[in-house]
Amino acid sequence: MVDKQMHTQSREINLLTPSRELPLYGKRILVTAPRNYAFRLSEQIIKQGGLPVLMPTIETCYLSNYTKLDTALGQIDEFDWIVFTSRNGITAFFERMNDLNIPVSVVQKCHLCALGEDAESLSSFCGKVDLIPTESSPAGIVAELAKLPQIHNKKVLIPAPEVVGLPEPDVVPNLITDLQKLGMKVTRVPTYITQGLDKNIYSIELNLIRQAIINVIAFSSTAEVESFLTMVNSQSDYERCIIACFGPYTTANAQKLGMNVSIVSKDYSSFEGFAEAIAAFFTLASG
Repeated sequence: MVDKQMHTQSREINLLTPSRELPLYGKRILVTAPRNYAFRLSEQIIKQGGLPVLMPTIETCYLSNYTKLDTALGQIDEFDWIVFTSRNGITAFFERMNDLNIPVSVVQKCHLCALGEDAESLSSFCGKVDLIPTESSPAGIVAELAKLPQIHNKKVLIPAPEVVGLPEPDVVPNLITDLQKLGMKVTRVPTYITQGLDKNIYSIELNLIRQAIINVIAFSSTAEVESFLTMVNSQSDYERCIIACFGPYTTANAQKLGMNVSIVSKDYSSFEGFAEAIAAFFTLASG
């Protein structure tokens, strides 16, 4: 029985499948996600036989000023809901609580929401998650909260990134507007920084893109797209590369910025779904 289970699992994750038989064999996939996400996406690309090329166009890091976050943490029991939109927000939030010696138990009175697999991270910090939307997006959060009775006038805290040196994507502002339309009282608090990286560290990768040695550019957020576009001279630099986006929201924003998106992951609750969407594109193309 154990042998059979092990055999099934091995087949599923392609441990012993010859790389030539995998859908992304020989395909170079540029990963623009920040380094704390890049390794997770790269692992899924490797499982599909691809060759990840790392070029994080943004990085996420600690705040330089904690005044607003510390104030919110000191009043945490006043909030009915805490809505996390990213794993970075979860990590930074609870790390700061730890730095201030605030017990995790203070969030037990709040309802906590996280997206997709981020819920596992949230649970590891505080042992509870009250809402995981069916659709792993801010719109999914709003749709689920709209179903709840007496959501009007509830106070919600949104730990969000402070975007530095880039136009802020509309994701968090739209979420705030939509929650306010439900009658909720929204407090946004900067919890970590998202900023662009210097294109000068990527001369090799940018040359690979221009030469079309990169087969796919995989964007997992709008901020990655924004920063990438500051690194290239024009669309002609990347026009021979296939553009893949993690879910419909990043896709819509990439298209607004003038990109021709060929691959959209329908399952955007995990990077596994993203890698599978890229693999399916090449499977269909070769079929």
